[in-house]
Amino acid sequence: MTTERPLADLLGAVAAGDRAALRMVYDRQSVRLFGIANAILRDRDAAADALQDAFLKVSERAGQFDAVRGEASAWLAGITRHAALDIARRRGRELPTDDPALGDTPVEPEALEAVAAGAEGRRLRDCLAALDEKNRRGILLAFVHGLSHAQVAARLGLPLGTVKAWIRRGLLQLRECLA
Repeated sequence: MTTERPLADLLGAVAAGDRAALRMVYDRQSVRLFGIANAILRDRDAAADALQDAFLKVSERAGQFDAVRGEASAWLAGITRHAALDIARRRGRELPTDDPALGDTPVEPEALEAVAAGAEGRRLRDCLAALDEKNRRGILLAFVHGLSHAQVAARLGLPLGTVKAWIRRGLLQLRECLA
């Protein structure tokens, strides 16, 4: 009778450079993780890319897994989810899953266009135009293009703290302007 090695033990072996352990993790988890990526991206090819990215990260970061902080399967799911979201951001859009449990709610493009065209949209555009260029650019990259603060910093070639400060100041000015 064979017993399967616990996933946490396999991740420890992956951290030590055991490629066979990585293959076992893949064999045991790839179907479930592909399902997570596909639910986010709704594109089988992109989900396969996300799964590959996730397993590259697993091979590089397996040593960061800490069983005290959570289950190995949850850690793997988180890495896969982030890989899928990175792909969605690179595409310039994230497709909602219509699954309220994930916090995704579909928004019709017409509803967004109506808000943008309405008085509130005009006020928002006017307030954005009143911001310093650096604050406006940071806010647009973060909230319109969906980039993380770290990605905005990388794109602009600036320190992360500087970008965070610019975005925060810009948001405070926007809130004041819109009030």
